[in-house]
Amino acid sequence: MMKSHATHIYDWKKTAIHSNANMKDVLMTISDGNMQIALVVDDGCHLAGTVTDGDIRRALLRGDGLDTPISVFMNDNPTTGLLDEDESLWQRTMQRYTLRHLPLLDANGCMVGLARFEPPKEPVRDNPVVLMAGGLGTRLHPLTHSQPKPLLEVGSKPILETIIENFADHGFHNIYLCINYKGEMIKEYFGDGSRWNVDIEYIEEHKRMGTAGALSLLPKKPETPFFVMNSDLLTKVDFVRLLRFHQKQSGSATLCTREYTHQIPYGVINLDGHKVLDMVEKPIHRFSVNAGIYMLEPHTLDEIPADCFYDMPSLINALLENKKSVSSFPIHEYWIDIGHMQEFKKAGEDYGDQFINE
Repeated sequence: MMKSHATHIYDWKKTAIHSNANMKDVLMTISDGNMQIALVVDDGCHLAGTVTDGDIRRALLRGDGLDTPISVFMNDNPTTGLLDEDESLWQRTMQRYTLRHLPLLDANGCMVGLARFEPPKEPVRDNPVVLMAGGLGTRLHPLTHSQPKPLLEVGSKPILETIIENFADHGFHNIYLCINYKGEMIKEYFGDGSRWNVDIEYIEEHKRMGTAGALSLLPKKPETPFFVMNSDLLTKVDFVRLLRFHQKQSGSATLCTREYTHQIPYGVINLDGHKVLDMVEKPIHRFSVNAGIYMLEPHTLDEIPADCFYDMPSLINALLENKKSVSSFPIHEYWIDIGHMQEFKKAGEDYGDQFINE
């Protein structure tokens, strides 16, 4: 018998399909079940595997047809939960493994239910979020001839919409959009932000201001640490964790970093004059690179000159020259900078797996 307190258990039989079915069958099951998942079961009640939209998309991309047996493309080792566990454990499991659903089994391993992920409700946080959305996007021509880069769709929605939703999911609601190129299209799409339960104000750049120069146009000085982020990034970084890290460091600024590796395709010779010291075959060099996401204290705005171009590296270096503390917050989560067509296409391929489906 299902626990009465488990409010997010769904009827698994609506998504069930037999293990001898094919891709066409599973497509119909997922469509009819309206849960974006099919549970593959044997002749009894035992779970043989799961199939999500992402599994089907990958199968189609590698050339599988509609008559392909389900066993070829299903996940035959799915993550599951137990019915007698607390619902909060199911939710933590789904959050940990980025799952939308969790098949629930009884003590005998039989299917008894399907849990659905319910994002935890975040408290409202007043820290401002400044998103740089005024670039020309020249490296993505011809796509940006008719619309600004932040409105290019990755998955089923514009890049900037995904960014705003991510901040809103973490409780941040004070959003500033710095706009220039085709800014009216951005204003028309997002309006005052009420559709996403956020408050959006627009900072209109009438000339190129740079990633830091636009901050001099803020209508009022923030009273709390605030975010600055480029609007051509997709990431699953935990913004609350970033905020807490910044506060713990008690510094002036925190910049997010990614590890970048570069392998030299030759054997590298270390010399002392003409003497060979050693030879390293195809060494890998690792660097920490700027990820385009920052947290700044309000006083850092005093370093920014008014009404002129000023980029973020200039601001960071000015803080360092003035002996201000700047911290690095390493990002290990999904992150992609959509600067070129290659990254735009890759983001489209990644999007379903990283942001939508199991």
